[in-house]
Amino acid sequence: MSFAQLLNDVERIAHEAGEAIMAVYARDFSVEEKEDKSPLTEADKAAHEIIVAELNALPGGIPVLSEEHTEAFTGADAEGRYWLVDPLDGTKEFIKRNGEFTVNIALIEHGKPVLGVVVAPALGVSYLAAEGVGAFKAEWGEGKGGERRPIQVAGTPADGATWRVVGSRSHPSPDLAEWLAQLGEHDMVPMGSSLKLCLIAEGEADVYPRLGPTCLWDTGAAQAVVEQAGGRVETLAGQPLRYTTPQEHLNPYFVVWGNA
Repeated sequence: MSFAQLLNDVERIAHEAGEAIMAVYARDFSVEEKEDKSPLTEADKAAHEIIVAELNALPGGIPVLSEEHTEAFTGADAEGRYWLVDPLDGTKEFIKRNGEFTVNIALIEHGKPVLGVVVAPALGVSYLAAEGVGAFKAEWGEGKGGERRPIQVAGTPADGATWRVVGSRSHPSPDLAEWLAQLGEHDMVPMGSSLKLCLIAEGEADVYPRLGPTCLWDTGAAQAVVEQAGGRVETLAGQPLRYTTPQEHLNPYFVVWGNA
């Protein structure tokens, strides 16, 4: 199956999960607490079940690593591939009802995200990308039909220009102030979930430093979008953020740059 066709299939699956999330979002819902103290809702569970079932139905039998059932993952296949899924990224934003939550689905090959779909169902927007296909944004609702529009990063700000820095709405980091002081003149753009990376991909922000904990499923899909839009996602040592050892769920600190 071509990446173009696979991207269509994954986009459809992500939208189905988004519809299930919005059905919960429209009514009262309960909130549980996982072992790591992070919140869990009915929407997380419903989206997980849809995504895993639909991905397993696709040709190829590629294993699935989902945040909501990590124990079921036995490793990448013989070709180094696996699906990386966050059924509901930004559960805190979901609970706050601010709309800044997403469905994240990525295809990893030999540690690299080669395809990614990020759907923000409450905002009516999605970001999607695949190697050899490109990076796109689509909007629907209010007269918008979901057509894909190519996106690209903004590039390095001109000398003396103010950097547009996107940051976490729910996870401030004490290390961030020192990093920003070295960057220079900047404006902060707060945003929740993987939408932070997507703002870089579409050229609405210049850099996103994440000096705090994240997991593989928080970043994989959006990283594919950033990289296909011409940007970089790098560790503090300047190496590309990779997903080669999925048994280790935590990412190192990283920075998303809106230039090549």
